[in-house]
Amino acid sequence: MNTPVIGVLALQGDVREHLIALAAADAVARPVRRPEELAEVDGLVIPGGESTTISKLAVLFGVMEPLRARVRDGMPVYGTCAGMIMLADKILDPRSGQETIGGIDMIVRRNAFGRQNESFEAAVDVDGVPGDPVEGVFIRAPWVESVGAEAEVLAEYGGHIVAVRQGNALATSFHPELTGDHRVHSLFVDMVRANRTPESL
Repeated sequence: MNTPVIGVLALQGDVREHLIALAAADAVARPVRRPEELAEVDGLVIPGGESTTISKLAVLFGVMEPLRARVRDGMPVYGTCAGMIMLADKILDPRSGQETIGGIDMIVRRNAFGRQNESFEAAVDVDGVPGDPVEGVFIRAPWVESVGAEAEVLAEYGGHIVAVRQGNALATSFHPELTGDHRVHSLFVDMVRANRTPESL
């Protein structure tokens, strides 16, 4: 049975919604806060929330360096909103002391789509997600200013890059976990499943 175990970094943000979406996409979903919990999962989701807070808590809980190591070693990882910022190799306008995990050769601008009261929903065509456009929820969302040669742009909205993949790392500016549409999570579960069983590809 090839049911992947996927963690959700449970330091801050909309953890519960991702756990529900992953379960709906046929994964075993677990909250992850500590290195020993990280070691037991096949992939990890980094949720939306506040990227500076997530960064500081990851260091405090001792999970930042193990997480960087696993991402470097090819563990599939998916970041939404603040999670996208965490997966960027470079932030255009970082807060003091803010760190990232890295893993995607992209430059991200924080809060690019505006403040909390400027949040909105929009239909987004995402490469690799079949069927109708994905309904994206943008909440103080970042966008990607630029990507390197190895990063693949999966979606744009309003002339800005809002979904990127590089190898086993996936990132979206928006929150698909808030809509009840689990197709982006299914894409990530498929990435994790393929990484666990390369002989079946």
